[in-house]
Amino acid sequence: MKPEVICQQIMVLGEGPLWHPVEKCLYWVDIVAATLYRLNHDKSIDKFVMPSEIGSIAWRTKGGLIAALSDRFVTIDTLTGTTQNIALPLKGIKNVMFNDGKCDRQGRFWAGTKDIVEQEPIGALYCLNHGDVTEMLNGFTVSNGIAWNLDNSLMYICDSPARQIYQYEFDSQNGSLGEMRVFAQIPKEEGFPDGLTVDSQDYLWSCHWGGWQITRYAPTGEIDSVIPMPIPRPTSCCFGGSDLTTLYITSASIGLTAAQLADAPQSGMLFAIETGIKGLPEPSYLG
Repeated sequence: MKPEVICQQIMVLGEGPLWHPVEKCLYWVDIVAATLYRLNHDKSIDKFVMPSEIGSIAWRTKGGLIAALSDRFVTIDTLTGTTQNIALPLKGIKNVMFNDGKCDRQGRFWAGTKDIVEQEPIGALYCLNHGDVTEMLNGFTVSNGIAWNLDNSLMYICDSPARQIYQYEFDSQNGSLGEMRVFAQIPKEEGFPDGLTVDSQDYLWSCHWGGWQITRYAPTGEIDSVIPMPIPRPTSCCFGGSDLTTLYITSASIGLTAAQLADAPQSGMLFAIETGIKGLPEPSYLG
């Protein structure tokens, strides 16, 4: 499994890759640059500048995208790039911003927040359901990497500075969370857990910020395989392509020294790996 660059534009903080199963194209974001990108069928790239930092996106059944900007949930018109507010759950809350997010298979959009300076456990996890927002968890320093297992009985989420991937019991009917256990503890030398996704075999793929790798975990938490990356900061991944066997990976250049960038000049670029393993189509937001 060899990573190949498919977009050479260098992102500051590339994140949130989303293969749109209807449009058959790839969206992703640069959080710091407050920009949404789209890779089209003809390899052309469109970009839309957002009103503020954009942490995560999902596609909408009604058209366009749903997104978590720095302090709010919005819809995005993917023809014009214009946004419309849905909810402002962080109004009056200081020192946090939205980060990673994803839709569950029942059409709810989940997005977590992080301490802007990444020091204190003041982040939380929110669920947006038909316009209504509920805080579901709290105590995160940097909430990251949301996904669900095949039968919807478990939800995965990371707290990156803790170097842990958590697994929560999940009631798909009402969207409630139950008992938590630590699914994986990442060793210091392997960086921090960032974005993740689950494939059709129920295995979890996790990007290691600062770890130069992506790890594929069995449902038991055992390491199945490790894919070396040519960049130190892979940030998130998703499956896409015509048969959902291509793993798309975003990356970051933020915070790297000139020497580090010289060692890894592809930092911030968009990558793809032909895995031979089928992923799962990303669900849409129903609100």
